[in-house]
Amino acid sequence: MRVLIVEDEVYLAEAIQAGLRLEAIAADLAFDGRSALDAVTVNAYDVVVLDRDLPGVSGDEVCRQIVAQGIGCRVLMLTAAGDLDDKVAGFELGADDYLTKPFELRELVVRLRALVRRPAATPPTVIEYAGVRLDPYRREVYRFDRYVKLTRKQFAVLELLMAARCGVISAETLLEKAWDEHADPFSNVVRITISALRKQLGNPWVIHTVPGVGYRVGES
Repeated sequence: MRVLIVEDEVYLAEAIQAGLRLEAIAADLAFDGRSALDAVTVNAYDVVVLDRDLPGVSGDEVCRQIVAQGIGCRVLMLTAAGDLDDKVAGFELGADDYLTKPFELRELVVRLRALVRRPAATPPTVIEYAGVRLDPYRREVYRFDRYVKLTRKQFAVLELLMAARCGVISAETLLEKAWDEHADPFSNVVRITISALRKQLGNPWVIHTVPGVGYRVGES
């Protein structure tokens, strides 16, 4: 296993490096975000151990670029930002694991080995159709290059419709897949969500109603 430790506290970075070497894990060091990006471009790492609070290019941006460029290494965020919102944000950026400081070296080693054992994941394919660009990995939607802010349910419904291309999906199927088992099958929540999606995406409408059947995306 070869690991890149990205940490601006030199003493801590060197201590982690020494500890990993005792476990037969090769570890390189980078002390800022720019150096980290240069290193992952040149070298093949299994895991990047990444601090979020870095000088220059932030750890978040390093993670984002690793994912966007399809570099293929795992990212383990090792940071003092330990609130639940911080962890959620880290995983949404594309991190594979998250460990907060202070930490035990033994736990870091176990997590690294577990990450390497996992089969490589292929990022979901970006879907582009009828002027809409939906990125399932980044959870982003653009209409004619304009960013469209959606709620989680709106995104889930649009993702299902986009994946079907011109195929028609019933309201019942959307309700089953985008909501949970407690959703009321007699509610009009799907219709309301579709209406909100149309407004958010703008004209011309990309989501069309097929009377008595369901909904589909298309040019007209």
